[in-house]
Amino acid sequence: MTPSAVSSAPAAPSGISPARPDAHPVLAEVVRSGFVEGGHRGSLVVLAADGSVERALGDPAAPVFPRSANKPMQAAAVLRAGLDMSGERLALAAASHSGEGFHLDLVRTMLAEHGLTPGDLRTPPDLPLDPAEAEAYLAAGNVRERITMNCSGKHTAMLAACALNGWDRTSYLDPAHPLQRLVHQVVEEVAGEPVAAVGTDGCGAPLMAISLVGLARAFRSFVLAEPGTAERRVADAMRAHPEYVAGTRRPDTWLMREVPGTLSKMGAEAVQAVALADGRALAFKIDDGAGRALGPVLARSLRLLGVDAPVADRIGHAPLLGGGGEVGEIRAAF
Repeated sequence: MTPSAVSSAPAAPSGISPARPDAHPVLAEVVRSGFVEGGHRGSLVVLAADGSVERALGDPAAPVFPRSANKPMQAAAVLRAGLDMSGERLALAAASHSGEGFHLDLVRTMLAEHGLTPGDLRTPPDLPLDPAEAEAYLAAGNVRERITMNCSGKHTAMLAACALNGWDRTSYLDPAHPLQRLVHQVVEEVAGEPVAAVGTDGCGAPLMAISLVGLARAFRSFVLAEPGTAERRVADAMRAHPEYVAGTRRPDTWLMREVPGTLSKMGAEAVQAVALADGRALAFKIDDGAGRALGPVLARSLRLLGVDAPVADRIGHAPLLGGGGEVGEIRAAF
């Protein structure tokens, strides 16, 4: 498959799609009983250690919503706003947590530390993100809560930054709010391009669209940032406490734990960004948002970066079942 050219021009204006998704290559095939029954198209970019584009598939210069892959940038904005946060707390501020007990306990602690309550959160009530945790949560007689939503750590940090600065807490999700203007600024700085569009994420927070090239560039800037900067502090906290960024049964956790120095964050609609300690980076999006394709594409992308570790096999294993048994797989197609 021939890589497409990547332009360094700014992303397209809001509302304009520079490329037709049906022209994007198939990044993952669905193989059942030896028969290819479907595929998932998308775009991908791999950056070399010097930041140059080493490989591109589809149209990685087109704007996308990175969804929760934007969370490191949002956490950096909270630090730039003056909030003193580190360790597990800062990792949770950049998290799409699984809703495990230790996640929810720390969110409650963080809220109390800043004079806040779960009622201050503007996350939509939700179940734990991890299916096993959701089952246990419901079996215990619980109902959907704002604190259980996977973005509650991020929202707690945002509210704490508002309390510190005397900013209005009821409108902290308004794109015109001082905190969200700061997030917008951080995203543009680290991505090295203008925000192409602003939307609303699943948690209600403003969501900034950038290209996949910009997303990979942003993650690269976090791992290469000078110690003590907001970006490096976020990267260090996430890498030191990956279980707070995701959960005990999640690929981001496995990857950051087993490949030292790696920064990894997924986003909804099958977005993924990764940067290695030396500045090599990748970002991709599956067009149809199929999460089942994310693992195989990530595993193959890691090998393009030169990562040859057992964790890649674990992440890439995506079996298809038939009659309760494994009869096929979802596999990378590039």
